[in-house]
Amino acid sequence: MPEAPAASEPGEAGAATALQVLRRLDTGPRGLTEDEAALRLGRVGANTLPARRDASWPRLLLRGLRDPFTAVLLCLALVSAAVFAWSTACVILVLVVTSSVLRASGEYRADRSMDRLRELVATTSSVLRRAAEDAAPVAREVPVEELVPGDIVQLGPGDLVPADVRLLRARGLTVHQAALTGESVPVAKHAGDVAGPARGAVFEQPQLCFQGSSVATGSATAVVVDTGGRTRFAAAHDRTAGQREASAFDRSVYGISWILIRFMLLTPPLVLMANAALRDRGLETLPFAVAVAVGLTPEMLPVVVTTCLARGAALLARAHGVIVKRLPALHDLGAVDVLCLDKTGTLTQDRPVVERGLDAAGGDAPEAVHWAAVNAWWTLQLAELPAPDALDEAVLDAADEDGLMAYDGIAALPFDPVRRLSTAVVRTPGRLGTHTLVVKGAVEAVLERCALRPEETRRLTELADRAARDGLRVLAVATAERPARLRDYTPADERGLDFQGLVTLRDALAPTAAPALAALADRGVTVKILTGDHPGTAARACRDLGIVLGADAVVTADRTDSLTDAELARLAARTTVFARCTPEHKARISAALRTGGHTVGFLGDGVNDVSALWAADVGIAPRDATDVAREGADVVLAEKDLTAVGHAIAAGRLSGGNIATYLRITLSSNLGNVVAMLAAGLLLPFLPMLPAQVLVQNLCFDTVQLAFAYDRPHPAVLRRPARLDPRALLRFITGFGILNAAADLATFGVLALALHGRGPGEDEAVFHSGWFTENLITQSLVMLLLRTGRRLFEDRPPGPVGWTAGALAVIGVLLPPSPLGPPLGLTALPPEYYLLLTVVLALYAAALVLARTRQERHLIGRDEWVESGRFPR
Repeated sequence: MPEAPAASEPGEAGAATALQVLRRLDTGPRGLTEDEAALRLGRVGANTLPARRDASWPRLLLRGLRDPFTAVLLCLALVSAAVFAWSTACVILVLVVTSSVLRASGEYRADRSMDRLRELVATTSSVLRRAAEDAAPVAREVPVEELVPGDIVQLGPGDLVPADVRLLRARGLTVHQAALTGESVPVAKHAGDVAGPARGAVFEQPQLCFQGSSVATGSATAVVVDTGGRTRFAAAHDRTAGQREASAFDRSVYGISWILIRFMLLTPPLVLMANAALRDRGLETLPFAVAVAVGLTPEMLPVVVTTCLARGAALLARAHGVIVKRLPALHDLGAVDVLCLDKTGTLTQDRPVVERGLDAAGGDAPEAVHWAAVNAWWTLQLAELPAPDALDEAVLDAADEDGLMAYDGIAALPFDPVRRLSTAVVRTPGRLGTHTLVVKGAVEAVLERCALRPEETRRLTELADRAARDGLRVLAVATAERPARLRDYTPADERGLDFQGLVTLRDALAPTAAPALAALADRGVTVKILTGDHPGTAARACRDLGIVLGADAVVTADRTDSLTDAELARLAARTTVFARCTPEHKARISAALRTGGHTVGFLGDGVNDVSALWAADVGIAPRDATDVAREGADVVLAEKDLTAVGHAIAAGRLSGGNIATYLRITLSSNLGNVVAMLAAGLLLPFLPMLPAQVLVQNLCFDTVQLAFAYDRPHPAVLRRPARLDPRALLRFITGFGILNAAADLATFGVLALALHGRGPGEDEAVFHSGWFTENLITQSLVMLLLRTGRRLFEDRPPGPVGWTAGALAVIGVLLPPSPLGPPLGLTALPPEYYLLLTVVLALYAAALVLARTRQERHLIGRDEWVESGRFPR
């Protein structure tokens, strides 16, 4: 048997005649024998998508250990073990394991949820098979996975196309291929031998139908050309098998991790060299240097990040039916500032509605809608069609049902893709001996059958073209009176018609689209529409939904073919609608937007969307999307609804806001402490804090920091993308870290006053205790005053952060004089110290408030510049 043509060259089957295809596949109209089919099945394999294995729980756990944050902690654990700081190493390892288990568990549950959502593309197909070479063919249901190239399949309304096929015979066949191309209306198909179009327009070839599409109307017999991994559907499936580009979260994580690694590698040598040069201390300060490095690194970072994301994902799944398959994708959702989507099923429903009827002068003509409905109703009844197509259903919905039943149906000529019209013959009440032909179809096809002067035909064609440019679909309606007769009506009777008018239709808007778009705009999310539809149709939907379109806001995607990536990035920034998009266009536009500095989300549900789902920072698909699109997505929605996307973005911003707050507070506080420790190590004749005290202080602070995962940020956090910008973070922690170090140095002065007159043996213990107390109290102040979006004094319950910050301050005050203090080298403090410390803390709190206010004013000003387009993101 000859090899079946590869799916990558489907144009070969379209350009060849039906006879040539049958010969190449060594088959015929009678189908294969059972033995031939079995041999071919063993040769080409089952008609299934390539197997995809979900990661096991241990694999997910090992994947979590490759996280850069985790790598930083593992390095610290190794260094701690090398200097025999076993307690430090054990604490770090416990945190690493806890974080990895939490992340692996969340992603494992998401994978199991996806398993329950998977649906088969099709289960069985009607195939002509023969028991022997000379036996008659018999149509029987065969499991789809047993189909082979050369099989003859029969298709009817509602059937899923089981493989890539070439039509041999077709009658009134229209096919839904929105899953492949994004087209919102069924596409007419026929079996005629015509020259194949360009390779890029393979889905436009009328002789070919593809796996993943479904039959809307009509019937057909076809030969299977490609199966399994050679279909176009499988080709899109394979696009999800490669290495995905790093997302916004991954890029942020790498940037912040390198900041931490540089500080971690720089700190211990500085401590050792400073103590060796100025205090003549040697390797005995190595444990203290390691403790300082540990103090700089946020050990709870993986736990807090994973808990924030896992908690947000669980709330989304429970409240809105949104499944986050990859936990970092929740942060990416919060950072999204551009959302790319198709029009069909998201902004509009998968059905048209009647806009109006037009007469020859362009005025209202309700009788045109009436006659169109008469045609649709009686064609449906008399041609025994299983269901009306989308356009007929829209016309029937707009008509008066009682008016349709007043006629008596006589005959019908159903829609034919070649004639591009349908005809119903009815008897009008009160008009005996007369039949009325009601013809409805494409404007050109109807007008050429009407008794019109050439100038009238041109004027009506221009009227229809204007409506089409305005994004409307247009049908023409005509009638003719004929003497009653008994013989059958044929297409030859469709002549000399009287023009009745035009019927215009538009896409029905999704009921939640307009409010969802307004909510996204309020949150700083720009919507880009990437569709396979006509540009006028897409622009009309935008205008109906209140989307403002500028002069260069609507372009056809083929305009991008000659642009460089940089030019495309500039065009994409100012364009709202890209029409006539191929899968390659969608992916390239998404990538160009990312190149322009945007965090991009892509909402898609078809095979044609798979490349773009992977090109975006976060891919989003509805539950009823094609299986390959669902598997390629990071987030799965219960329904294809922009409202659900809005909920997911809000959840991502809340989680991202908590993560950003934790990072800013922890790193700035830790940096301030490290700077103060370095200064104290140079100024004091003893270590400013014992290694055990540093570790206990870190343990207390790290424990309370888990409260950030359960915080509820202010609603203002939802108004702008929640990004982790390493440079902005570095500026923040540097500024507030210096402020924290200043408070610590002021505490040194307070301790000098409090220690005045004491013996040298007491100086060290009191200094350690005083700084220990001040550190925990200042860290509790930072937790309260630097929370994202929070007003300084608001009439709300304290919440988890408030309670834990208070607990941290209490520990700082009560631990030194408690029985647990002496084993740690801590002791009770003199009363005058607390009075002086109160003054320092009050000044520090005032400085924090002033610095935060200045920073917020800077951010507000920056946001205003960004919105006006004068400030680069």
